[in-house]
Amino acid sequence: MSRVRFTKMHGLGNDFVVIDAITESFEPTTEQVRTLADRNFGVGCDQLLLVEPPRNEETDFRYRIWNADGGEVEQCGNGARCFARFVHDKGLSEKEEVAVETASGTILLKREPNGWVTVNMGAPVLDPQAIPFTADTQAQQYSLDVEGETYSVGAVSMGNPHVVVTVDKLTDEVVEQLGPKLESHSRFPQRVNVGFMQIMSRSEIKLRVYERGAGETLACGTGTCAAVVAGILQGKLDHEVKATLLGGELSIRWEGGESPVMMTGPAESVFEGVIEL
Repeated sequence: MSRVRFTKMHGLGNDFVVIDAITESFEPTTEQVRTLADRNFGVGCDQLLLVEPPRNEETDFRYRIWNADGGEVEQCGNGARCFARFVHDKGLSEKEEVAVETASGTILLKREPNGWVTVNMGAPVLDPQAIPFTADTQAQQYSLDVEGETYSVGAVSMGNPHVVVTVDKLTDEVVEQLGPKLESHSRFPQRVNVGFMQIMSRSEIKLRVYERGAGETLACGTGTCAAVVAGILQGKLDHEVKATLLGGELSIRWEGGESPVMMTGPAESVFEGVIEL
């Protein structure tokens, strides 16, 4: 067994166990991730975040993410904001903006004067093959059949795959019943994060997200970016949008095309500890 130091953090209630793998080397097994994430027998979290040394000279850190089920994933927007606060609080970087390597590419994290963090998430990926999503051609909306019902959806990757469903009203029933069915839909070969968006105005949405490998979370940064991108592409939203999630609010800005999606929101530390694995 080994003793591992960790910090518990959250971004709008989307919670994380963050581990410094620079000071002390750490490579978690699937079982260790599940133990850390377990809310009864471990620390409890939606995702495990690992801070590692950079692998190239153009970045300051490497950022790795595991879902609660033990599967490593490409990206997590709320986690990225916590990552930025963690490396600042731990004295790992004095920079106000850091370049971070992820499995899906480099992202830029900037600390704002009020303590919030702006994440340059890069341009959204819309090519179905790259999402990945099974479709003949790229489109702003797709028809998706689920047990005899047809839904009009958006499909976007923000470093991880998202499907966005616009609803007239957000309810527990639609999230709990449709979320798992869409997450494992056969047209998403790597499964998918499912966003349910209610449009309040051209500059404001409400959103709930059923995350791949984690179930519904209080907030999802990449899911919020994907929802806003889908809404803009469909002509329903302006270029800057306030998103209200179960855990709080995020500000998303996207000018379209190959411009990056900018996400701004809070990141909080909760407590620190040591666990034996």
